[in-house]
Amino acid sequence: MSWTGGCQCGAVRFRVDGELGRPSICHCRMCQKAMGGPFGAFVTVKREETIWTREPPSHFQSSNKIRRGFCPKCGTPLTFESEKTLDIAIFTFDRAVEITPTVQLQPQAGPAWVRDFSGLEVLVAPPGYLEGIHSNQHPDHDT
Repeated sequence: MSWTGGCQCGAVRFRVDGELGRPSICHCRMCQKAMGGPFGAFVTVKREETIWTREPPSHFQSSNKIRRGFCPKCGTPLTFESEKTLDIAIFTFDRAVEITPTVQLQPQAGPAWVRDFSGLEVLVAPPGYLEGIHSNQHPDHDT
């Protein structure tokens, strides 16, 4: 099975020709900062089965052991890379909802509020607001 995905603007696109590895969530501070959120959600892929079908990502060496890939045009965080592994951000996959994390790392580093959203108020957009949005985001499929 092939899996496709890419950045928000569509400049960086990829295809994984093979099975995905273990999907995970990491709560460490580096993942929080790199993803701009309370955790990073990644899935391991095999480098030899991963093809950058458009522009490849640019990279930032976030530590002595990890570099992170991102789109040089829109800034979308894309990868977590070590010498041995390549992990791709789950929500950059076109079919991200089909990928469910099975493990989490360093949950003690995450904020307590991440564990339970059930008590939060749900806001609804005013009538017509969402229909008036014209997205510049690349669609969730190859074009």
